[in-house]
Amino acid sequence: MSDELSFARSDNSTLVVRLAGDWHLRHGLPEPDLVLKQLDTAPKPARLTFDATRLGDWDSGLLTFLMGVSEICHKRNLPADWSPLPEGVRGLIQLAEAVPEKTGARAEAVHTSLIEALGREAISYARGLDDFLRFLGEVAIAFAMLAVGKARFRRVDLMIVIQDCGANAFGIVTLVTFLVGVILAFMGAVQLQQFGAAIYVADLVGIAMSRDMGAMMTAIIMAGRTGAAFAAQLGSMKVTQEIDALTTMGISPLEFLVLPRVVALFLMIPLLCVYADCLGVAGGAFVGATMLHISIATYLRETAHAITLTDIFGGVFKAAVYGIIIAVAGCLRGFQCGNSSSAVGDAATAAVVTGIVYVIVACGMFAFIFNILGL
Repeated sequence: MSDELSFARSDNSTLVVRLAGDWHLRHGLPEPDLVLKQLDTAPKPARLTFDATRLGDWDSGLLTFLMGVSEICHKRNLPADWSPLPEGVRGLIQLAEAVPEKTGARAEAVHTSLIEALGREAISYARGLDDFLRFLGEVAIAFAMLAVGKARFRRVDLMIVIQDCGANAFGIVTLVTFLVGVILAFMGAVQLQQFGAAIYVADLVGIAMSRDMGAMMTAIIMAGRTGAAFAAQLGSMKVTQEIDALTTMGISPLEFLVLPRVVALFLMIPLLCVYADCLGVAGGAFVGATMLHISIATYLRETAHAITLTDIFGGVFKAAVYGIIIAVAGCLRGFQCGNSSSAVGDAATAAVVTGIVYVIVACGMFAFIFNILGL
């Protein structure tokens, strides 16, 4: 029991709540549930009273505690004697209880069924897809304006974004795609060595990287690196009302801010995809040379025989589409950002999630379509 609060029984039917010391909010006061435990202890008391002879200074913390005790007494129809309390405390309690609480004023916990929760999530995702497609349509209109030379944006902004999306991303793309090539080659080697077909590790890595993994891994890297950056940049501009200022000046934020980012990512991701394909093959060659004892020349020759231009250009085309998806997702979440600093972080997180999810969905659709077309 705390020093401020203790209990006694004047007789078997009366619980005495003893209040002592200073009751201030900053000191961390006891909870009314301590009184509830005493009321449930046998023999259960029939009434409640207080002992405030050793009570010192107090503030609203004491009143909060007493109102909690009062609520417990009302729920149990337990009479309480407030007369031992100081006059000021009694007056404030009477004032608080003078007007009964309005029905429905207190928020009640709402428990939803699993079906309802699933339905709400499905509607939320459908609305998110609708917003994405609407924004994609607006970006397409901006591209049409660019094609006829009427889009207004600064060329220097485009160059800056291109540098950020291209050259500045080489390091992380190099590391990740090289390791992906190593992992693919190692997994393939473990199985193919059992059949004496270790040389086909080159086919496995080359085809996987050129058709899907190069574009996919590049897109995921750029979604986490660049898509989040786009959302954070535009979200910060919305918080500082820079986007509103552009609209006031008659400049389309979509053309001035979104178009350069979409163009830059559309141009840079295919180049990064080709670079990623080469690094993935290099990772596979590293495993082939160190683990399978295949010469680099033999490995590269087998890779060249396995992959076709259709595989390479198909991967590059997928990467270009992924670039548009990532840029649009990042810019959309930036424009949907709230007007607080925490909302900027939420927008960046949402941009990464949206970009990766839509990239994976697009990858599945490409696999289905390419299979139908026999590519």
